[in-house]
Amino acid sequence: MSETVFNRTELAKFNGQDGQPAYVAVDGVVYDVSGVEAWKGGKHHGNLAGNELTSVIDGQSPHGRKVLAKLPVVGKYQD
Repeated sequence: MSETVFNRTELAKFNGQDGQPAYVAVDGVVYDVSGVEAWKGGKHHGNLAGNELTSVIDGQSPHGRKVLAKLPVVGKYQD
């Protein structure tokens, strides 16, 4: 079974709105944040699901990358 590859346009569809799951990409990996209460509605501290957020995780996130290990991986991100 091949891994799903998302580009910017495809990832944007998974924004947590209108019943869609909420996905974010970090360092080429796409994570499902739908089950995280803080991401309810596809938004978290001004960040929007459906986007590549490596710079946010590295530069602004107080928890950094440690939370990523708890999230389901749904594919790869290639812009």
